[in-house]
Amino acid sequence: MRMKREFACISDEERREEEIITFPSPQKKLVVVGYALTSKKTKSFLKPKLEGLARNKGILFVAIDQKRPLSDQGPFDIVLHKLTGKEWRQILEDYRQTHPEVTVLDPPDAIQHLRNRQSMLQCVADMNLSNSYGKVGVPKQLVIERDASLIPDVVAKAGLNLPLVAKPLVADGSAKSHELSLAYDQYSLQKLEPPLVLQEFVNHGGVLFKVYIVGEAIKVVRRFSLPDVSKQELSSTAGVFRFPRVSCAAASADDADLDPIVAELPPRPLLERLAKELRRQLGLRLFNLDIIREHGTRDRFYVIDINYFPGYGKMPEYEHIFTDFLLGLVQSQYKKKSG
Repeated sequence: MRMKREFACISDEERREEEIITFPSPQKKLVVVGYALTSKKTKSFLKPKLEGLARNKGILFVAIDQKRPLSDQGPFDIVLHKLTGKEWRQILEDYRQTHPEVTVLDPPDAIQHLRNRQSMLQCVADMNLSNSYGKVGVPKQLVIERDASLIPDVVAKAGLNLPLVAKPLVADGSAKSHELSLAYDQYSLQKLEPPLVLQEFVNHGGVLFKVYIVGEAIKVVRRFSLPDVSKQELSSTAGVFRFPRVSCAAASADDADLDPIVAELPPRPLLERLAKELRRQLGLRLFNLDIIREHGTRDRFYVIDINYFPGYGKMPEYEHIFTDFLLGLVQSQYKKKSG
């Protein structure tokens, strides 16, 4: 039985019918996941392979109708969302209060913490995560809210070293929020457009590690990034160079012939500890980290970005990882109720 994605409300009778026809065994209960995603996100995430595997495991994805009250739809076991706006956040918060039995992925207030690059990396900076597996920090950075003409003086007073990476202050998932610029000289800093965040550029061998987190599952892929900047290049180059969506659009570096020291993935125990701390501090279960290793070192890492509900469609085996995660959530709900 093929269910249409547009189905926004399921009666108990229909739920039982779907359970009997599609899932005779061993799934006892149909898991209904309501989703509120942009059309672009729906296309990249809800691929046929994911929906097919989900159906085989007893999971049904149902589109949430944003024109109807959320409480009138469902019933849902899980609500999966990535929409912006104060009105939507309030709708979700109200729904969480009136439907505590439903898992909302993730709490809108927790997601909001990642919408601002000033606060995004603060929890990493405060961690001082250092042990025998390596050290994780964040690049030195500065927030510029207005008046580009003052940027050179502010940067000089803060002691930031060129070149500087400029990123929009607001990270709302739009293409513009992922655009970045690399400024090579003090004069060119005036050409930037506040509000923005300036980060010291750290040479990292032209490779970054995208660390996908789905609950307790961690998957790492290599991506090509901005090339290193030599002292000679810095002294002879001026201007601002713009790069749209570097970490998202870049080709995978997993199969490239790279220097082993550059290509070596961050130690698994370090990533597990970092992910655990971030899950706890951020209150999120669906996010990814952009991590770089300082070139010339083996154990010095920097987190340069954190994104909520990233492009999981680019993550290897995401269909199995995500569906297992959803089933695990429902099992945890059941244990709490029965406990």
